[in-house]
Amino acid sequence: MRRLAARGAAGDAGEVAAPAAGGSDSAQARSPSPWRLIDLGAIWNTGVFLPAAAWNGASSGVERRRLNEAKKLSSVQKVQLKRLKVTRPRGLGNREWGRVPRMARQPAPPWVHAAFLLCLLSLGGAIEIPMDPSIQNELTQPPTITKQSVKDHIVDPRDNILIECEAKGNPAPSFHWTRNSRFFNIAKDPRVSMRRRSGTLVIDFRSGGRPEEYEGEYQCFARNKFGTALSNRIRLQVSKSPLWPKENLDPVVVQEGAPLTLQCNPPPGLPSPVIFWMSSSMEPIAQDKRVSQGHNGDLYFSNVMLQDMQTDYSCNARFHFTHTIQQKNPFTLKVLTNHPYNDSSLRNHPDMYSARGVAERTPSFMYPQGTASSQMVLRGMDLLLECIASGVPTPDIAWYKKGGDLPSDKAKFENFNKALRITNVSEEDSGEYFCLASNKMGSIRHTISVRVKAAPYWLDEPKNLILAPGEDGRLVCRANGNPKPTVQWMVNGEPLQSAPPNPNREVAGDTIIFRDTQISSRAVYQCNTSNEHGYLLANAFVSVLDVPPRMLSPRNQLIRVILYNRTRLDCPFFGSPIPTLRWFKNGQGSNLDGGNYHVYENGSLEIKMIRKEDQGIYTCVATNILGKAENQVRLEVKDPTRIYRMPEDQVAKRGTTVQLECRVKHDPSLKLTVSWLKDDEPLYIGNRMKKEDDSLTIFGVAERDQGSYTCVASTELDQDLAKAYLTVLGRPDRPRDLELTDLAERSVRLTWIPGDDNNSPITDYVVQFEEDQFQPGVWHDHSKYPGSVNSAVLRLSPYVNYQFRVIAINEVGSSHPSLPSERYRTSGAPPESNPGDVKGEGTRKNNMEITWTPMNATSAFGPNLRYIVKWRRRETREAWNNVTVWGSRYVVGQTPVYVPYEIRVQAENDFGKGPEPESVIGYSGEDYPRAAPTEVKVRVVNSTAINLQWNRVYPDTVQGQLREYRAYYWRESSLLKNLWVSQKRQQASFPGDRLRGVVSRLFPYSNYKLEMVVVNGRGDGPRSETKEFTTPEGVPSAPRRFRVRQPNLETINLEWDHPEHPNGIMLGYTLKYVAFNGTKVGKQIVENFSPNQTKFVVQRTDPVSRYRFTLSARTQVGSGEAVTEESPAPPNEAYTNNQADIATQGWFIGLMCAIALLVLILLIVCFIKRSRGGKYPVREKKDVPLGPEDPKEEDGSFDYSDEDNKPLQGSQTSLDGTIKQQESDDSLVDYGEGGEGQFNEDGSFIGQYTVKKDKDETEGNESSEATSPVNAIYSLA
Repeated sequence: MRRLAARGAAGDAGEVAAPAAGGSDSAQARSPSPWRLIDLGAIWNTGVFLPAAAWNGASSGVERRRLNEAKKLSSVQKVQLKRLKVTRPRGLGNREWGRVPRMARQPAPPWVHAAFLLCLLSLGGAIEIPMDPSIQNELTQPPTITKQSVKDHIVDPRDNILIECEAKGNPAPSFHWTRNSRFFNIAKDPRVSMRRRSGTLVIDFRSGGRPEEYEGEYQCFARNKFGTALSNRIRLQVSKSPLWPKENLDPVVVQEGAPLTLQCNPPPGLPSPVIFWMSSSMEPIAQDKRVSQGHNGDLYFSNVMLQDMQTDYSCNARFHFTHTIQQKNPFTLKVLTNHPYNDSSLRNHPDMYSARGVAERTPSFMYPQGTASSQMVLRGMDLLLECIASGVPTPDIAWYKKGGDLPSDKAKFENFNKALRITNVSEEDSGEYFCLASNKMGSIRHTISVRVKAAPYWLDEPKNLILAPGEDGRLVCRANGNPKPTVQWMVNGEPLQSAPPNPNREVAGDTIIFRDTQISSRAVYQCNTSNEHGYLLANAFVSVLDVPPRMLSPRNQLIRVILYNRTRLDCPFFGSPIPTLRWFKNGQGSNLDGGNYHVYENGSLEIKMIRKEDQGIYTCVATNILGKAENQVRLEVKDPTRIYRMPEDQVAKRGTTVQLECRVKHDPSLKLTVSWLKDDEPLYIGNRMKKEDDSLTIFGVAERDQGSYTCVASTELDQDLAKAYLTVLGRPDRPRDLELTDLAERSVRLTWIPGDDNNSPITDYVVQFEEDQFQPGVWHDHSKYPGSVNSAVLRLSPYVNYQFRVIAINEVGSSHPSLPSERYRTSGAPPESNPGDVKGEGTRKNNMEITWTPMNATSAFGPNLRYIVKWRRRETREAWNNVTVWGSRYVVGQTPVYVPYEIRVQAENDFGKGPEPESVIGYSGEDYPRAAPTEVKVRVVNSTAINLQWNRVYPDTVQGQLREYRAYYWRESSLLKNLWVSQKRQQASFPGDRLRGVVSRLFPYSNYKLEMVVVNGRGDGPRSETKEFTTPEGVPSAPRRFRVRQPNLETINLEWDHPEHPNGIMLGYTLKYVAFNGTKVGKQIVENFSPNQTKFVVQRTDPVSRYRFTLSARTQVGSGEAVTEESPAPPNEAYTNNQADIATQGWFIGLMCAIALLVLILLIVCFIKRSRGGKYPVREKKDVPLGPEDPKEEDGSFDYSDEDNKPLQGSQTSLDGTIKQQESDDSLVDYGEGGEGQFNEDGSFIGQYTVKKDKDETEGNESSEATSPVNAIYSLA
């Protein structure tokens, strides 16, 4: 048997089509594609494989049966039977898959082969034409229904009626309808029309008409020359929303505690309306397990209470299509009660019914009635069971299934457990269910017998069958239901029994078998299966096609693959009969199959492991008896992408910088993209991150940066991944849930829950406290505990309103403080300590100020903390004076001058006094000293220091604490004439009771005056007699503003100013200087100058070396402080340092002579040309670069003066050590057009030989550029 097939490349799931059963068809490896309707790969994926050995037997059995049934075979059949012997079902695959497991081979009994082939036969017809437009437009196809209205079609009477019916086919089908099984003539009814290129009916009521006139059963027929397809029988109904009948309802009188049912009885509608209860004021009725609405719409009261008559009750029906709500006249309740007062407090009474005098009673069912009932439900629908019971108190409802449990995955309880809903019912849900209603008075149950029936449902729905001429096939129509449905076959809409006989067709119950099909066998078959609960109608056409091979993929595709991977080259093709396929490489060699290659019959060539030599052009050729087609695929092999330096796990502190490396090697012909994932999600690169080709840097790491980081290196063909985990060490989270327990007078236990340590273990906890009396809002450290504890007993002080918080500490830092605990106030007690740092000091000569450090909240121990201050004179032992003070200071007045006192300060609160304090010695205020030091003697030590000696004063004259002896001195004059001096007073202090001291840092050769005083805490006493002394001559200070200038290379100018402090009679200056060049130092030269000389010129003996000068001034005592300066560096010192002795080399002298000769020749030629008015021809592109800079020629510039006797000028060294270029008075620039090198009117080049002057050039900073003399010679040649 042959089947038409569209063969394509296997998709990503790697599906392979099963072999077609029956006849001589072979195992066809197929893959899903857009134009395939069946996923045959699912058979393989579920493990249903036909073993290869058994497949041979099955194939041979089919072949023998075919030979016995058909004596004469067409040539096509012979070819296909021959192919059947050599085909095998093979494994799965897609482009670059993993390893394909081999299936175990084992023999199977013949019935397995037959059953499997029969299964494949039933699936074989579900192959459709490819979606290629060129094939679709060329191949013929019977009609297929693609869209239709639902079987029960309910429409809104206010809209036009639309009954859908659409179909496809080639040629396009035409449509007609039947209504109530009779032909519906659309042309005779002006309201009815059919959409263009569609069978959809449109019934328009804009010009009048009643929609009810068109109710009935409609069926659509789609027909072309190859057959007729039918739609379902569509039952058209018009939605109805009838009005509620008018009725007057009397008040409902009921005894309190009795059951009550308010019936709704809504008018019948299509579809049924939605029922809900409200009051006449449109307030919804509150429902609970006592009052609830049943599935039928009635409102049930398990027992009526007095509060139920506070409102009325109205049933409302909402209709879907018209979107209208109809309201029934409301019910009014009148409740008879033994307790006429509706006390709202009784509603929450634990025994509300007995409190209101309502008798309790056992449950009874209000719906359904009796103890048993039955219910039928269709398979796939929802089963709703309902039990509503009355009783006092209100009963509880429970549900059970006899002989088993309720299906937990489908069962749910509704309406306060009064309803049980089971969704998507199946046959196993049938059985007996019972509901149990119970209260404290008893229980009752109701049994519901559930029967599950089924409308027909498909087991095997017929599929379209496309065959080649001479092939066999079959249509299978299997359905199930309860009761068992019947099957009826039709062809082109007519019963099969009344159709013309067809010798190639055989009906066997639910199967139609076709043998040796021909073009005339094309038709559409309908299978109708039905029972009393419904029907199913399916269309399946049989189409016979004869098509030569065609390639379905684009031609000359380029496929790039990664080295060493498994890949597959696709070659989808189409044809009838099914073509054979072969592959060739580079247009030569035998068919590729075996070894590293495997060919699937879906047109795919699998290469198990790609190597470099596999690169090339592959050709696939599809052939059948009608012709052949071929296509080419070019395969390129690329190197894999690999991460050779992967990111590593890191641990970082918060705020630091982290770098994750990711270095990649890839094929250079592919574009590489490196991206990063965080926790398997794309990473957002913010301001704190920097992504480079080979790394990711995170600046200022935060806690949110913790997680896994994946580097993804990808090209168009492959990718590589590397993952690392970043652990961020952060400050711990704040502790939480502080709790105070074990409350005692002087202690409490504080417990807390630690916060997250953020990857760094907690080392310590600091407990802080705050009190609201002395320093509210200020937190103080209380105690510190190890990080392993979360509970501590805190020692407390009396009478403190404590509030605690906890701070966690780890290596990174401290957490935020926890939220404060609740407050805890300890009971009061007398103080256990007294204030500290008690002092007594006078602020005036007749008082004493007593101060102390006030006690804090934890040492007050009670309210109204105060201080008892006591004092008395130390010597007299008189009675204590005392006063109570609330602050931290007290001033005692009218005291003698500087008298010692005993002082005591004692704390006291409302609970009592503190311990007896110790005495502290204080003193009253001081007065100025009354006496000055006597016998003051001065001895000059040297030119800048003197020794002092004096007699101490009597203690009673100090009138306070002796702080120091102090000397005041000032410079009266200098011994040098006309030298102004500052007479500012200076002082020297000698702390304590001393008798001698040294005054230093005096000016030499000066007259001084000196006085001495005694100093106490109040101030200075009277001054002693004035002493005069003179300091001897000293050495002068350094000369001021020492300047070294180098105007040229022959001389160095030195200038300086007189010393600021001569310190005696100046005898002159001493200058010492030495030449140095790198590490070489010359002989030191000493020059002495008169005191009035401030300039000196040094004649250089070595133009290369530098000089170091040291200058000092002299008096009779000796030389003073020296100042040192160095001469400026010459402009070519860098060169000179490396070639210190170059000027003494013979080759250098010869080179200089040669250059001097060339310069002389150049000057002579230039003057001759100039005097004759000649031109200077320019020789193009002959510039020769200058040689190394000549230290003898300074800057190498050449200026030409009009004065014959003027020497060639070079650079001149300025006085400040910089180099200044001397300009020529008359040069060739004067004869050119500007200072730039350019051509004049006759083309000669004038500026080539001039010095280029930059007006903005800083004086002496750079050498002027000049043309090489070699270039000048070239120009004259």
